[in-house]
Amino acid sequence: MSGIDVAVTGLGLVTPGGVGVGPSWAAVCAGRPAAALDPALKDNVVRISCRVPGFDADELLGARRAHRLDPFVRFALVAAREAIADAGLDPRTWDGARVGVVLGCADGGPGTVEAQHHVLRERGAAKVSPLLLPMQLPNMLAGQTAMEFGATGPNLVVATACASGTTAIGTARDLLALDRCDIVLAGGSEAMVTPLVMAGFAQMGALSGRSDDPAAASRPFDADRDGFVAGEGAGVLVLERTADARARGAGVRARIAGYGASADAHHMTRPHPEGAGIEQALRAALADADATPADVRHINAHGTSTPLNDLVEAAAIDRVLPDGPLVTSTKGVTGHLLGAAGAVEAVFSVLAVEQGLVPPTANLDRLDPRMDIEVADAPTRTPVELALSNSCGFGGQNATLAIARA
Repeated sequence: MSGIDVAVTGLGLVTPGGVGVGPSWAAVCAGRPAAALDPALKDNVVRISCRVPGFDADELLGARRAHRLDPFVRFALVAAREAIADAGLDPRTWDGARVGVVLGCADGGPGTVEAQHHVLRERGAAKVSPLLLPMQLPNMLAGQTAMEFGATGPNLVVATACASGTTAIGTARDLLALDRCDIVLAGGSEAMVTPLVMAGFAQMGALSGRSDDPAAASRPFDADRDGFVAGEGAGVLVLERTADARARGAGVRARIAGYGASADAHHMTRPHPEGAGIEQALRAALADADATPADVRHINAHGTSTPLNDLVEAAAIDRVLPDGPLVTSTKGVTGHLLGAAGAVEAVFSVLAVEQGLVPPTANLDRLDPRMDIEVADAPTRTPVELALSNSCGFGGQNATLAIARA
């Protein structure tokens, strides 16, 4: 599908940096870590997370509406509302049949499941909420978004673990190329920071154990990294064919110029030891964008702060992009937003291209000496004509976006 020209006309964010694009971007550019001790995890081995601050669902969505939604849907609706307004669109007047929704998440609503499982055990099956399934099913992320905004076109949720948000944007781009839609709300949302899910991650050894210093726990590419910090939130982009966007006078913030995806076909949780799948996705995105490695000036890496992922990803980046683009992992600030990570990081990549500003990698005190990449440790002003946003997930699923200046 090389040569497809898809515009990003609207952006929306709900992240541990704040509610909205402005607060989230400011936190990332300031390198201000969001990780803190989490009261909900007080009985867990690992007690830190990155929560969305000041998110009042009753105020933002109305108490009756919010009560019927799991947080992973609440986050998405608020982010989508911001993105739609940013794009200058009015759902009351658009042709809903030509508006699609493609969103990613890794797990749906585990918080709802855990709460209702407690009800089942303590009070019996007759007391389990009839809203259990409508609230927790992953497809309700897109379904509720369609209901909220009258989008009656193609509607789906994709699940490629922590690559889900990136996969969703790539899939949305394909729908526009195939003329299935004129507008797509694309991105991802996640609310997996629950005691059971976090216990599972901790038992795998995936989480940072720095409960005594939460702010320093997420440290991508640092020599002393010891695991990721889990976060929550959502990122939504409004995508349109560039010609259509310009015809209606919309502002084009950046273009999704290319997309690549791959599978490691190697292991349930560990990346391919040589980063073969990551390399394949990176090269596919470049080819789809009709770009060369020398064109790439910035990459928002997956950069989870886990010992193995960061090392393998850095090696793949060095092989594919030997000219040394400036690398950032914004997870030093936001933590790992799991299925929403790729969508949120795509928004940050759009902003980096649009503003010519590469955000820093928070907590990078000493680059792992085994890595031959240039990692931003401070906000850097530099022209960025083309950036890559890279994501990887359990099961060996990889996805990369090439994001170009408008």
